Amino acid sequence: MLLLWFQFIICSAVIVFCGTKLARYGDVIAEKTGMGRAWIGLVLMASVTSLPELITGISSVTIANTPDIALGDIMGSCVFNLSIIALMDMLNGPKPIFSKAGHSHILSAGFGIILISIASISILANQNVPAIRHIGIYTPVIILVYGIGIRSVFLFEKKRINEFVGETAQTIQYAHITTKEAVVKYSINALFIIIAAAWLPFIGDRLAETTGLGRTFIGTVFIAITTSLPEVVVSISALKIGATDMAIANLFGSNMFNILILAIDDIFYTKGSLLADVSANHAVTGFMAVLMTGIAVVGLIYRLERKMFLRLGWDAVALLLAFAGNIYLLYLLRGKG
Repeated sequence: MLLLWFQFIICSAVIVFCGTKLARYGDVIAEKTGMGRAWIGLVLMASVTSLPELITGISSVTIANTPDIALGDIMGSCVFNLSIIALMDMLNGPKPIFSKAGHSHILSAGFGIILISIASISILANQNVPAIRHIGIYTPVIILVYGIGIRSVFLFEKKRINEFVGETAQTIQYAHITTKEAVVKYSINALFIIIAAAWLPFIGDRLAETTGLGRTFIGTVFIAITTSLPEVVVSISALKIGATDMAIANLFGSNMFNILILAIDDIFYTKGSLLADVSANHAVTGFMAVLMTGIAVVGLIYRLERKMFLRLGWDAVALLLAFAGNIYLLYLLRGKG
């Protein structure tokens, strides 16, 4: 048992350290190639920080043959990403985090609700979901909605984010790092993340058996939190330099990308439709993520002017309570999935 937890901690440490470096060198590449930090913050940064979920998911459904670990990681990461907003609210000073955020985040949050709902409904439908060979019908739908959503968000925010990047371009400079150095170090850190994330499902599966907590609980809580740690680091770092919108966009963008990962996992899972072969308990986490996104949308629209409790706004408190409630519900259902 101690050896398993030691391996888990080592994998976690590698993902956190390399995930931070990966995000930094991704930003360097964006600057050197002229792609712009707007696109990086909105799309690429979200996909970069979700790399552990992608690799863990593919490894889970192919090598480890633990589809519940894969899905638990995806859904749990969505819930955990939203709880990071509460952490940012606590670190944001006297004003609530959403008081500085643009209303345009409502668009990405809305697409997130659509994507997570498609996945959650498909989980409940289970064996009744139509499939094309081994691929569930939800997979092409998710890919289509993600494409429409990410393009809509980009076009909607393009002008505002470009102005923001222009204002802060002098704050962050990477003149001392060459493009070649950035690409090499980006690749090295990506490789370490791939190795660590690929090993996680095996550790998670053995922990599920040893502790008796079940694959759904282990995947949704421990694996999901570990693979979401790059989001924590990147979002907090963005918050510290005053890039509040970039930090929030990274979290909503990561949730959209997480559901795209579900579709990718379904393609790699050749034994049949992925969501027809997992515990229905994952739908609890999915709908909790929808609830938490709804809370965030209300916070974005209502815009609190002051915090209410322990340096937190009521919306941040509600997000934390929902996150804790999800863990408690999964614990109660641990023997059933």
